[in-house]
Amino acid sequence: MSKIAIIGHFGFGQNLLNGQTIKTKVITAGIEKRFGKENLLLFDLAGGGKRIPGLLVTLPKAFRMCENIVMLPGENGLRFLIPVLRFWNFFYKKRLHYAVIGGWLPAYLANKKRLLNGLKRFCGVYVETDTMKQTLEQMGLFNLFVLPNCKNLPVLSESELVYPQGLPYRLCTFSRVMKEKGIEDAVHAVAAVNAEWGYQVFSLDIYGPVEKGQEEWFNSLRKGFSEWIRYGGTVPYDKSVTVLKDYFALLFPTCYEGEGLAGTLIDAYSAGVPVIASDWKYNAEFVNENTGYLYPTGDLSAFIGILKAVAGNPTSLLSKKPLCLKEAEKYRVDTTIPVLLEQLEGV
Repeated sequence: MSKIAIIGHFGFGQNLLNGQTIKTKVITAGIEKRFGKENLLLFDLAGGGKRIPGLLVTLPKAFRMCENIVMLPGENGLRFLIPVLRFWNFFYKKRLHYAVIGGWLPAYLANKKRLLNGLKRFCGVYVETDTMKQTLEQMGLFNLFVLPNCKNLPVLSESELVYPQGLPYRLCTFSRVMKEKGIEDAVHAVAAVNAEWGYQVFSLDIYGPVEKGQEEWFNSLRKGFSEWIRYGGTVPYDKSVTVLKDYFALLFPTCYEGEGLAGTLIDAYSAGVPVIASDWKYNAEFVNENTGYLYPTGDLSAFIGILKAVAGNPTSLLSKKPLCLKEAEKYRVDTTIPVLLEQLEGV
């Protein structure tokens, strides 16, 4: 069998928990399951520009040995890889594939006609949402497939669902800890409800790695935490369901520009936990009346209003838990990845 080259942010030897690394490893595991580890060649992009010289040296090997080449870069890697892969493919005529991580691609390509034209020569560009596909089609890119973000997580059975009872209602965030993910809004919203009602309605646990360069901001924010707000550190990828299942709801007040189908939504749904999220980017495709609540992005009053509503009628939120499990089934690796595997097999 012809080998498959995969170029992505693996972070070999590092404990990286960002969405790019997780998706790269998840997609690679799905390909490995079908084709076997012995038929994969992996090229690590972690380290940014430091990796480029080595990658330039080793890429010809990939083109000589592999029929399919799959890339999963970020923005900087995409700008570098499209022309390089197209150059070598002029000589070798292999099948190129681009699995997109996040939702930034349409805006990124808007004024980059050369990169857009380069992607038209790929066998497939695999985007996370239907809206992304529609937008890119309007830009003239048609070799598109929808491959939602996915995770190889255990999805709870209905008998395993946890229905929290009594105060305080436990809330959490579960993402990179950065301003753009709305962590500060979550803190302020919970504090506002507790202050207005005069007792501890909610507690808030914040999970995830602190974004590099934002440590000072977060340390300053932490100084104002009361006893019912805490930072819980990072959680291993395969422990997310175990940690989240006891929570009342997951908060996702993001305004992060690169958001696609955020992995935190899959974590929450797999644990049977409804989501309260900003109506940002593509969130409306994945958070609805069955699985949670949306509010206008940046509207803290509306965010607070939802928290007060669910505190006053917790059954309205808890009744969504079984439907969250059904939603999670859509984002299992075995459910989503066949669209890529079929193209790798030349179907």
